[in-house]
Amino acid sequence: MSRGNQREKAREKNLKAQAANGKKNSQSGTEFARTKEDQAAIMRAKQAAADAKKTDTDKKK
Repeated sequence: MSRGNQREKAREKNLKAQAANGKKNSQSGTEFARTKEDQAAIMRAKQAAADAKKTDTDKKK
């Protein structure tokens, strides 16, 4: 019976360690900034397309 408890304790410890490792940022500062800027550019393009579509439909009315 103590063997099951040992297994459970080891499992809990392993899950805690995995959760701690999953939160780390793997990108450096410059990589993170570049990724952030790329994502912002994509969102600006999407917003411009949505604004163009909105003004296009407003002109038709």
